[in-house]
Amino acid sequence: MIPLIGVDFSSRPTARKPVVVARGMSDGQAVRLDGFERFATLEHFGAWLHREPRWIGGFDLPFGLPRELVEQLGWPREWRACIEHYAALPRAQVRDTFAAFCAARPPGTKFAHRACDRPAGSSPSMKWVNPPVAYMLHAGVPLLLAAQASLPAHAHLGDPQRVALEAYPGLLAREVVGPRSYKSDDRAKHTDDRLWARIAIVDALCEGRTRLRLRLALSDAQRDTLLDDGSGDALDAVLCLVQAAWASSRADHGLPASVDPLEGWIVSA
Repeated sequence: MIPLIGVDFSSRPTARKPVVVARGMSDGQAVRLDGFERFATLEHFGAWLHREPRWIGGFDLPFGLPRELVEQLGWPREWRACIEHYAALPRAQVRDTFAAFCAARPPGTKFAHRACDRPAGSSPSMKWVNPPVAYMLHAGVPLLLAAQASLPAHAHLGDPQRVALEAYPGLLAREVVGPRSYKSDDRAKHTDDRLWARIAIVDALCEGRTRLRLRLALSDAQRDTLLDDGSGDALDAVLCLVQAAWASSRADHGLPASVDPLEGWIVSA
């Protein structure tokens, strides 16, 4: 069995808000959580990805931009060339470029979307605030390329022993608790209601009550870690781990045959 990872990513990690990686294995019916890694810098996270020889990973960050946006801006339409162009831009220029794109569009259609955004319920990958997923793409995808990972949704062939898949924890979480919030980075908002929502999500995962039909195997201490983390970072990493496990047992990693290699796809959307 190939090692699995689920990654809750931050474009500007710190000791208080690190990149959180859940490690595990799967036999196709259950997912065993083996532990967590935490990285306070992008450099340390990137070095770890490069150092680990084998993994299939679900990463909570977008890997591609909307085709509509790319074409209107006149950026390269081949995925890797587009990413290299994008990653070379300063964040301020990314913000200003995307803000100008939105300002020129009518209300209700400000952002361009990828084909996977609506079925997954995810934010558009060009969004630079709340959450700043555009910056997550800007910071994260170059780390995957530096680790020589393969990104099958983008027809990018790297090391076949390192496979990176775009995941989205909200897809599974909402299936269990609907629009209820289960996390907050604000400690003052670590409420009982959010705790009960995390309990519901963890119980559903352990019982296999999601669309993926995989059971999560946890120790009591691991369960406590998921419930006690009011930020939800550890739980989000585990949700990505479960999505990676599902993809690892599917032909073509469960990706639709019609996926646009410029935009990519969110696993299990």
